[in-house]
Amino acid sequence: MRRILILYSTVDGQTRKIAQRIQSRLEATENQVQLAEIDHPPKDMTGFDTLVVGASIRYGHYRPAVLTFVRDNLGLLERKRSAFFSVNLVARKPEKSSADSNPYVAKFLKLVPWRPQLLDVFAGSLDYPALGFWDRHIIRFIMWITKGPTDPSTVREFTDWGRVEAFADRLAGE
Repeated sequence: MRRILILYSTVDGQTRKIAQRIQSRLEATENQVQLAEIDHPPKDMTGFDTLVVGASIRYGHYRPAVLTFVRDNLGLLERKRSAFFSVNLVARKPEKSSADSNPYVAKFLKLVPWRPQLLDVFAGSLDYPALGFWDRHIIRFIMWITKGPTDPSTVREFTDWGRVEAFADRLAGE
C-alpha cells in the first residue's frame, strides 16, 4: 500500500475529474490517496510515497501556480516517486496524444528542471455553453484553426477514461 498525493490545477473542472478517477482507481487497489488543489497543498508532504501533479492548459499555458509549486518543491519531487499528467484539447488528436508527442508536455519539461518518473497526457473536455462570452469565442477560433468543433452548443468530453485508468494502474504497479 502506498500513500499517494495527487495535486491538480484545473480551470473548468476536467483535470479535477481526471484526478478523482485516478484516486478511485488507486484506492481500489488499497492505496491511500489524498487529492488537493495545487494552490493549497498539504503543509507536510514528506509522508507521501508518491507525488502526482496534474495540470490543464488554457490558451497554451499552465496556470502559474503549477510552475511555482514545482519550483518551490523541486527537492521533494526529486526525492519521491513522482508523476505528471497534462490535460489539453490538443491531445484529442492521435498524433499529439502521447507524452512524447504533445507540445504542452514538451513545453512543461523545458520550463521546469523536474523529471517525473511517469508522464502522460489526456484530452480534456469542451463545453461551450459553460464558457463566458470571450472564452467561448476565443476557444471557438482556436478550434477553427485546429479543425475542432466550433458549434457553440458543443458539449463534448474527449478524455479517454481507459487511458486514465491505465495511468493509475501504472502508478499503482511501479
